[in-house]
Amino acid sequence: MSPSPGISLLVYAAVAIIALIVLIARYRLNPFIVITLVSVGLALVAGMPASGVVASYEAGVGKTLGHIALVVALGTMLGKMMAESGGAEQVARTLIDRFGERNAHWAMVCIAFLVGLPLFFEVGFVLLVPIAFTVARRVGVSILMVGLPMVAGLSVVHALVPPH
Repeated sequence: MSPSPGISLLVYAAVAIIALIVLIARYRLNPFIVITLVSVGLALVAGMPASGVVASYEAGVGKTLGHIALVVALGTMLGKMMAESGGAEQVARTLIDRFGERNAHWAMVCIAFLVGLPLFFEVGFVLLVPIAFTVARRVGVSILMVGLPMVAGLSVVHALVPPH
């Protein structure tokens, strides 16, 4: 007696999830590539035709990343340019000079709040990450000590300002 198709699909899904975790956490493979390969493999094992796999993958990724992929890509490039040109270092130095090293977390809340007013959360996050890393390095604290206040400032603006 063979297992029912529903049980087989659940087993395939469980194996796919375990494969994702092992390949990303244990072998440190690129998560995007692992998710792509495992999802395509799962679709093929589940019996989806190859042409349907590609169409389904494109539709899913397009829906998920369509509106934000360009913003994140351009924001990442801008953040990298800011870090490479020394702009992040200058902004971090100014924040630390104004607020003091002991209040670096408050500096990040304030700058995130101000940056978050005209920008969406994702854009502000991508733009402020290089500054957060630079501030944390200059002050000598964990990235969490400046990153979490930054995220909190962006989140508050995102939740309370109407167009967001």
